[in-house]
Order: sequence, then structure tokens, then C-alpha cells
Amino acid sequence: MKEQLEAILAEAKEALSSVKTARELGDVRVKYLGKKGALTAIRKGLKDVAPEDRPAMGQLINDVVAQLEQALTARGEEIERIALEEKLASETLDVTMPGKPIALGKKHPLNVVLDEFKEIFLGLGFSIAEGPEVELDHYNFEALNIPKDHPARDTQDTFYISDNVVLRTQTSPMQVRTMEKKKPPIRIIAPGRVYRSDAVDATHSPLFHQIEGLVVDKDIRMSDLKGILELFAKKLYGDDTVVRFRPHHFPFTEPSAEMDIQCYQCHGEGCRLCKGEGWIEILGCGMVHPHVLEVCGIDPNEYSGYAFGIGLERMVMGRFKIDDIRLFYENDVRFLHQF
Repeated sequence: MKEQLEAILAEAKEALSSVKTARELGDVRVKYLGKKGALTAIRKGLKDVAPEDRPAMGQLINDVVAQLEQALTARGEEIERIALEEKLASETLDVTMPGKPIALGKKHPLNVVLDEFKEIFLGLGFSIAEGPEVELDHYNFEALNIPKDHPARDTQDTFYISDNVVLRTQTSPMQVRTMEKKKPPIRIIAPGRVYRSDAVDATHSPLFHQIEGLVVDKDIRMSDLKGILELFAKKLYGDDTVVRFRPHHFPFTEPSAEMDIQCYQCHGEGCRLCKGEGWIEILGCGMVHPHVLEVCGIDPNEYSGYAFGIGLERMVMGRFKIDDIRLFYENDVRFLHQF
């Protein structure tokens, strides 16, 4: 058996000398040390050896196994070393070359101006309110003094999910939700996505962003509304910004107005962007209608308030002198990289 063990060890070492891959190395290990390997078979044959010779023979088998394990490990390390040298030779790296620049993302222009808007009004003591885009008819219309037969519903071009569920056409529902949960004083802005079935052109999109503002407290007047909106316009567009207020009608405010800024493209001369008028409407506003306060459980004889709603896209177009709203949604990196 001793001669047999020596022959197996010599044969295994000879096989290892020609091994070049990890797979071939594994085949040699299985051939000699596996469950059906040559050395395993000899170990099983110890039962046929005389009892007095078994300890010595067992030790001999263990020595041969240890030598083979050592030879397998050494050959494996040699194969890894050769593979690494070949890889380094084929994949040369010039450490003096400059690294590749990492492309950094930028804020979308809508987010740039939205963040500026938030900073302006947070600095004025407002808080931010957020709510669902899929809204109940009650909050989107009825609580805002727009009953089912009101003509304003037709001009809103609403996406209906069911008779009582809509994609919100404005973020005004957050005014109602806030007044239901919180009693005056209230001072909030409510930014978010809104949806209307508008035709797509340079100034309209079926999906756009709106920011509503609401203040409810004692002794709130129209002059407070006008003053804060003029301040906001000059902070966002510059101190030379020219604004004007025009009488208007909204079901949820009384009196109501629209605020325009002088066209930033033609400076009042008239152009394609302002449709020849020289002015661009940017928001609607007014004093909160007493009925809206009553619906929300606020006594209109004790409290008054003002509200305004502004389209974020129009605001950004004015901020960056952009003349087509569609540019915001085309995801053209040549456009987006400018901001």
C-alpha cells in the first residue's frame, strides 16, 4: 500500500504540472481527493489492513493527502498569478491620463423657480400645504362656491374619473382642506401639479403646475393682497418689474382681480408671446368669498382673507425669458443644461 500511495502522489504531481486553469485544477482535486477519488478509495481499504498496521498506514495516508493538498494550493496560487500577469499585460493603464469627468445633474428650471418662490413666501411667514392630485368634486368645485350647474365648470376643461372624482384643476382644494382642519390665522402656499383638457400650444399644456396662496385672519384687506403680490413680483423678476391689476371674476373670491406683468419679450410693445397685448397674465387673486369661509366653518363676520393662484410655468417663462411652454416637457438636454 505504501508503494501504491507513492505512485498516486507522483501521478498527481505530474498531472498538476500540466494544469493551466482553475477548472483543470478542480478536476485533479476531484480525481484524487473526491468521494470517489484514488486516495479516498485507499482510505476506505484500511479495514482490510492488519489492526497493528492501521495506525502507521493511516498516518501515511494523511501525509500523502497533506502533500497533495499543499501541491494543489501552490498550483492554484501559481495559476492566479499567471492570470493576473496576463491581464495586466493586456489591460495597460496610463495612470498619468486625466480622469473622465462625471456628468452632474441640474435642477429643472421649474424646480429652480419653485424653490425661489417657496423661499420668498417662507420668509414672509407662510407654510407649505400639499394634497392629493386625484380630488373629490366637493373640494375641487363645490366647497369653492362652484356648484354642479355653474358655468365655471365648463371653462375648467376638467378630466373626470367619475361623477365625484376628478384630476384637480387647481390647487385651491388645499385652501378648503386647510381651513377645515385649522382655524385662523392661516398663511399657506399650496404648490403642485394640476390638470386641464387644454390644447397644447406655446402657452398651454394639459398638465401644468400651480401655486395657490391663502391668508385668513382678522382685518385682512385687498390692499394687503396687492402689496404682497407686488413684493413677490419684484423679488422674483427684479425691482424694475411693472405689474397691473385688472378687475375679474372668480366664484371663490369677491372682489376678484387678475395680475399681469409687462411682457418680458417686447416690454409692452406687443409680440407673439403676449399676443400683441404687451402684458402677460400671471395670476388670479381676490378676497376669499364669505360663502367659502362659511363652508369651512369660519365666521366671515369675524375673519376675512385673500387668495391667489399662479401658474408656475408662466412664472418660469417670465423669469428666464422662455417663449414656449412645451420646452419644459420635451426633456431636451440642450435646453435643460442652460439652467
